Amino acid sequence: MTEPDRAPVGVLALQGDVPEHAAAVAALVGAKRVRSVLEPADLSGLGALLLPGGESTTLSRLLDESGLRDPLIGAGRGGLPLLGTCAGIILLARELEPSPGGKDPLPLGLLSVRVRRNDYGRQAESFEAPIPFPDLPGGPFPGAFIRAPRILSVAPPARVLAELKGHPVAVREGSVWGLTFHPELSGDLRLHRLFLASAGLLP
Repeated sequence: MTEPDRAPVGVLALQGDVPEHAAAVAALVGAKRVRSVLEPADLSGLGALLLPGGESTTLSRLLDESGLRDPLIGAGRGGLPLLGTCAGIILLARELEPSPGGKDPLPLGLLSVRVRRNDYGRQAESFEAPIPFPDLPGGPFPGAFIRAPRILSVAPPARVLAELKGHPVAVREGSVWGLTFHPELSGDLRLHRLFLASAGLLP
């Protein structure tokens, strides 16, 4: 059995910001412990899994085509630490606000939030903003919002970790974390470190 502090860290590698998340994780635990997750067998023995940003409807379809959807739901319900960023939180959400005239992805239902896709605007309206995190040492975190979703509501047992202008942008429910922004693009490893430490994968 893999010891927690030696377990590999998975990055869902179906589409999206996979190299950026893999690089952030590798900087913290070493490249040999980073595993690309492409099929159900790749979930075996993981200490944690990151769900990167990307295109949520494409990611949802690829979860079905790869056979990962049900095993991933089972792993999440079984306590596997999960971190979803941008499109990743859309996938993790319990409920999505329907998009006007659009086909929405089927969420995994692992995080007690209601989310609306692309609510901060189009690609051209992307922005960066300092995010105050009460539990994160070192001051505000540099958040990159790119076609970002908005968290409309948070239900217990999920709790808000951080807000921006009165709106939740980071939520945690047990071992499942969701962020509406892209920490992997910031050059700041503090949130990856905090997540991995909470999973017992870092001191």
